[in-house]
This record gives sequence, C-alpha cells and structure tokens, in this order.
Amino acid sequence: MSFSRVYAAQPHLLDGKIVTVEIDITRSSLNAFTVVGLPDKAVDEAKDRVSSALKNCGYENPKTKSHKVVISFSPADLKKEGAYFDVAISIAYLLSLGELNFNPEKKVFLGELSLNGEIKPLKGILPLVQKAKSEGFEEIYVPKENAKEAALVPGIIVYGTDNLKQLIGHLKEESEYKITPQVNTEIRSEKEIKVFDIGDIKGQETAKRGLEIAAAGGHNIAMWGPPGTGKTMLAKAFTSLLPMLDIEESLEVTGIHSIAGSLNETIIQKPPLRNPHHTASYVSLIGGGANPKPGEVTLAHRGVLFLDEFPEFDKRVLESLRQPLEDKIVTISRAKGSATFPSNFILVAAMNPCPCGNLGTKGKVCSCRPADLARYKRKLSGPIMDRVDIWVQVAEVDYDKLASNEKSGDDSKTVLERINKARKMAVERFRSAGKKIKKNSDMSAKEINEFVILNESDKSLLNESAKKLGLSGRAYHRVMKLARTIADLDDSESVKKEHILEALQYRPKINY
Repeated sequence: MSFSRVYAAQPHLLDGKIVTVEIDITRSSLNAFTVVGLPDKAVDEAKDRVSSALKNCGYENPKTKSHKVVISFSPADLKKEGAYFDVAISIAYLLSLGELNFNPEKKVFLGELSLNGEIKPLKGILPLVQKAKSEGFEEIYVPKENAKEAALVPGIIVYGTDNLKQLIGHLKEESEYKITPQVNTEIRSEKEIKVFDIGDIKGQETAKRGLEIAAAGGHNIAMWGPPGTGKTMLAKAFTSLLPMLDIEESLEVTGIHSIAGSLNETIIQKPPLRNPHHTASYVSLIGGGANPKPGEVTLAHRGVLFLDEFPEFDKRVLESLRQPLEDKIVTISRAKGSATFPSNFILVAAMNPCPCGNLGTKGKVCSCRPADLARYKRKLSGPIMDRVDIWVQVAEVDYDKLASNEKSGDDSKTVLERINKARKMAVERFRSAGKKIKKNSDMSAKEINEFVILNESDKSLLNESAKKLGLSGRAYHRVMKLARTIADLDDSESVKKEHILEALQYRPKINY
C-alpha cells in the first residue's frame, strides 16, 4: 500500500487547467473511498465508474478490499467538473497498489470510463493538449475519438486509447497492447466547401456590393427591406465571401468550439456562422452562468454572427452587443469571478422596415399601428446603429429578373478573389508599420490617422458631410475605415474622394 501521483486536465473557461491526481491507500478493517479537492457530483461518482471498470478489466473491485483510499485533486481551490479524471484515477490507483510500475511524470491521462472499461470521448480536448504542452508535458493519453483533434498540437506525443485494458497493457509495455502515437493527418487545403453562391441571387447589386466591402474589411452590415426580397439568402451567401482561416486562427476557433461541445469536424478552416433565433436570451448570446460560459458572440469569433429579424430581439439582448462590437471581447462578471472571452466577429443583421414588413413598399399598405411602429423604432438605439458600418436596402426584384436563368453579377469565387487581394493589401500595409491587426475594421483611432490620410479637399468634404448627417465621433471613424476598405478593393494606395462618398452612402437612411 502506498502513495502515487499522476496528472490530468480539465477545461477552465476557454483554456485548460492541469490537475494533479494523488491517491493514498492504507490498510483498514473497513472499505473507505474518499474524494477531496472540491469535486462536483460527476467527479465524486468517478469512484463507482472506476471500481466497475477495473473489475471488468480483470482487477479486484476496489470496493471489496479492506483498505482506505483517499483521492485528492489539486489545486484544491479549483472546482473539479466533469468526467475528465476517470482514467487518471484508475492509473493512480493501480500505481499505488503496485499493479503498474512506470514513471508518470511528463504524462497526462484523460478520459471518461464506462462500466466495462471503455474510454469515452470528451469535449474540449484541444485546449487541454495545448495547456499540457505549454506546461512541459511530453505525452498525453486521450480517448481514441479525440486523438485526431489532440494531434493538431505539435510538440507533444498523443496516444489514442480505446479502453482501460489496452492502456494498462501499453504502460506495462506488453507488445499486444502497444499503442501507436497519433499522427496529425489533417491536411489544411483550399478545398471547396459547399456554400450558397452569391451569383445565384437575382438582382440586389447594392446589397452584394455592401457584402463584398464588409467581407474585405471585416465590417458590420445591416440589410433592411420588405419580406421575401432575399435578405436571408444574402446573409447565407456572405460566408462564401470570407477567406479561409490561417492555422493560428483555425486552432483558436477549433478550441472554442471544442470547449463548447459544438465541434463537428477535426479542425475548423472556414469562418464559423452563428444564427441564433430572435427569441435567444441575453445569456445565450453573450455568455454567462454561475460559472461563466461562452455565448454566441464567442462561438462566432473569427466568423459571422447573423441576426435575422434584428429588431425582434429583446432590447436588452441588442444592447448587450455594444461591448463585443466595439472592443472585440466580452467580459462577464459574476459573484464567483469574471471571465473575458474573444468576440471578434462580423455582425450581419437583417430586418423588415416595420413589424408587418410593408412600410414604404410600393403597392402595399402598412397595417401597423403607431404604437407598434414606435416600439419597433425604440428597439434599435443610436449606439447600436453607430456600430454598424454598412446599411443597405434590399428592395423587391423585378419578376423578369427572377425568371431569368442567367447569373446575376459575379459568382462567389470571383468576388472572393477580389476580397483576398484587398485583405492582402491591408495586411501588408499593417505589417510594414509593425502592426499585428489584419483587417481595416480593427484599426484604432490612432491607426486611422496613420493609415487613412486625406488631402485637404477630401478632408473638408468628409467633415461637411459628417455635419450634415449628424455623425457621431464613432460613426465618423467608421466611415474612414470603410473608405480605406473601398480603396483597397479599388487597388488604391490612397483614400480618394469617390471612396469617401461611397462610404457615406452606407450610413443609415431608414426612418429610425
């Protein structure tokens, strides 16, 4: 009977935490199994899962032996949650009994056990492997289903295990149970991903132009118009205009979705699209809970947050978007602590001009009462409207265009080529100045003055237009960012008069 120590890990916010699992076994006239170290119910129940798994792998059930087992998790002040520690507990127990004899240092064990000893997959594996590597661990043992995801992290040996018996045999160096290290077989490529082609949408040239600018500079965009004019289709086609994520961004986004349990592929290469219903709560959109969890704005990080029926969202939900839209992060504070999550996304909003959708539509009569219109109008505050760079009208399309079999404008592939070229131009401009930002929408006020240089005539034009439109300081800077993106699409090193005029055209014109 002796003491042993092994290592496991668990998710904590969007990161991982290494947890030390210690077991001490002493002789006793009665059987006792104690778990300490701030465990939740799932962790406390691990002693039952481990006991059955060991019994079904050919070992004596720990609950039938006359000994006292104390399982301790550290750090003790960290709440231990989930079934991440089952495998580590089993290995530590066998080490204490002397059934296993190997050096557990620099090794991490992860996995939930079924009663027959099978090792079940877990969510949040990628951040845990990244944490293990950063802490200097050399090997990590994960469920077989998680092995490919874990192998995305270079510099650490990943072993995928099917069951506890196989893992024990491998640690005993039995040839029949030897596990081959998982190799990263995920090849990143510009493979074609099925998306809605923007060229298949009839008409709506103004909206398509707005979406192209939004994709090139990472700008927020709102589309308004009567029902059935293609706003939702345009929003779905928008994802086809976004460049692939680079490897660093892919790992960041994949880690977020792995923690959230929404990962449906080994690695996310395309910017994510999140489309919550307008009945979504404040917490589901922003994140929260007693122990803060990420919301839709974080799951849309590096991608798109599409809010259809924008004014139908609860006003509190819409107002909560202020910080993530401005700072690209969201901070959640609760009694148990606070958390800051990334939320650098492009907002795409779609809305009708009124609750019935017919306000200002030729040939149709608005049936909304004045009180309904007033309530609808109050949903969108000035600060929220200020944070949207592009406002475009999506009008009704002629029936002749709808019946035509011809493509309407360039297809997504052609538009994406122009967007990639504009983004490359922006990245090179920022890199040459020693800046780490990649999109024009990420520029601060200081960087706007550095990269959007106007001559006196153009500056005077912008200032006079801003006075007439009553632009706030925030809206003024957003017009300059937008003009910089339009100039990039025009392959122009400098921002000119026509770029400013087009940017001004996208300020809100709806009756709000």
